[in-house]
Amino acid sequence: MRVVLLDCEPLGLLIHPQAGDRSRACLQWLHSSLQAGDGVCLPEIADYEIRRELLRRGNQRSLEKLDQLKETIRYLPLTTETMKRAASFWAKARQNGRPTAHDKALDGDMILCAQAVLIRESNGHEVVVATGNVGHLSLFVVAKRWEEIGS
Repeated sequence: MRVVLLDCEPLGLLIHPQAGDRSRACLQWLHSSLQAGDGVCLPEIADYEIRRELLRRGNQRSLEKLDQLKETIRYLPLTTETMKRAASFWAKARQNGRPTAHDKALDGDMILCAQAVLIRESNGHEVVVATGNVGHLSLFVVAKRWEEIGS
């Protein structure tokens, strides 16, 4: 089984209040992935990053879509184990001269990487992160643009 974790770019497209061509294509990709048997997941860190901006903007329609999406796909809550692994990745990226965010930033990318790695380690599943930020994430996990993840 392949597990696909949604990062902010595809998540934003899936809940956009005015579905343009890219949003419709992303929604079709999601349906195809689910029909193919992929376990598509909504990581809590991606929910947080999108939700805070929707709240700031007062975008109730997209907030409702975000909550509805959690009923369709698996929601991945944060755990202590996730945060410990994320801290390890954060430190390792800096030790290797490849920081992925400012030193004072929470660094959601490393949290997302930690969730992906822990799923792979615990279940042995193929795990890929659907993202628009392949560079940072690919330091520790398989990361691809959602359009490149075939079903």
